[in-house]
Amino acid sequence: MVTPVRVVIALCLVAPFVAMLWVSSYAKVDPAFIGIPFFYWYQMLWVLISTVLTMIAYKLWQRDQRGRKARADLLKEGASR
Repeated sequence: MVTPVRVVIALCLVAPFVAMLWVSSYAKVDPAFIGIPFFYWYQMLWVLISTVLTMIAYKLWQRDQRGRKARADLLKEGASR
């Protein structure tokens, strides 16, 4: 079932792939950051961004699963009455 939370989770997980596979967007030297060409520091920045996005996706997934379990427990309890 597609829910808004699951769409956000998917976007969090897909964004780093799109950013890294779109090589022409970062295949350049300038602007350099503390002497490091853009090509390298952009990729290193995405390592950190990917970590944060994966953590957000994981937390959202946990919350979604807890909600699904709670709804299933309520339905099960209601059916047993």
